[in-house]
Amino acid sequence: MYSKKDYLRHGILFLVTLITTTLAGAEWVYGKSVLGEGDSLLTWEYFRKSMAFSVPFIGILLIHELGHFFTAIYHKVKCTLPFFIPGWLGFIGIPTIGTFGAVIQMKGFVNSRKKFFDIGVAGPLAGFLIALIVLIYGFTTLPEPDYIYSIHPEYADPDFEVEEGSLDFELGNNLLFWGLGELFADPDRLPAMSEMIHYPYLFAGFLALFFTALNLLPIGQLDGGHVVFGLFPKLHKEISLAAYILFVGYAGMGMISPYSDLNDLMLWIPLYIGFLFVCFAKSGLSLQNRITLVLSIAALQYALAYVNPDLQGYQGWLFYGFLLGRVMGLKHPEVSGLKELDGKRKLLGWFAIVIFILCFSPRPFIFS
Repeated sequence: MYSKKDYLRHGILFLVTLITTTLAGAEWVYGKSVLGEGDSLLTWEYFRKSMAFSVPFIGILLIHELGHFFTAIYHKVKCTLPFFIPGWLGFIGIPTIGTFGAVIQMKGFVNSRKKFFDIGVAGPLAGFLIALIVLIYGFTTLPEPDYIYSIHPEYADPDFEVEEGSLDFELGNNLLFWGLGELFADPDRLPAMSEMIHYPYLFAGFLALFFTALNLLPIGQLDGGHVVFGLFPKLHKEISLAAYILFVGYAGMGMISPYSDLNDLMLWIPLYIGFLFVCFAKSGLSLQNRITLVLSIAALQYALAYVNPDLQGYQGWLFYGFLLGRVMGLKHPEVSGLKELDGKRKLLGWFAIVIFILCFSPRPFIFS
């Protein structure tokens, strides 16, 4: 079914991605880089230590994609082997997690609602299970509190103060991550969210939950879109559009405000409205409805900013919203029949929705 060249190509991409995520893990967890100097130089010892991040993280992504892959094979749908996409940009000073994710490409035509559902839900469920195990292990094996001094020795200095104007970064919590910490972690050892990146299993598990939630958004042809199409085939279009409006609407809150400088607003408002218009390019709406919707979203965001100037969405979602709306589209492929799913599949579908709610972080990466 697959040639030696296929196995070689996909195997090389997997190994390269494992290396790049290890390099990224060394930067995040230990502050070490192959481009560093002195104590910040990445050594072989810290490269090995950093695999405590890369192996579970890549392993979870692999299990996720294999869930799609083997389910597609079971349903006799032709597909590629998992493509891993390396993405380390440390050589130009841009922090990354070492990968842009992994995908499989369907080569065969899927004409069944049941097949779409099975293939879509299998990946998130499989990856979620492994992420859960990794996180429970991470929370139950937390090191002593003074572990953080090995990474930030300056914290041990009683006179240490954060420099004014320095960039602060922390992970944004979600219900599941918070709940697991409350259940399994020793409170005296549980780190702050701003230090969670220095705990490789917890950081890898958090990122896995982040990607799981992204995939389970009930929009278009995402895994969550397949789940919604399986549960509510006649309402998929409406649910997908509504979810996308809420997603983009939340992301853009605070982008335009009546309290901004008037000259800035005269430039920024048309640009932002134009961006929203492009985002809804593949919404399936008529031109008139599209214009009305975009203006309504912008007007509501502007009004909310007037009522509460501190109200902010998460503008980091805007680029992903652009990819969903302009590149992927909000529609689901048609199938030949709309036969209702059986009880077990419906239960799995609702379980996937619960997983999305538990894993979604409104503000996953917070810079201040």
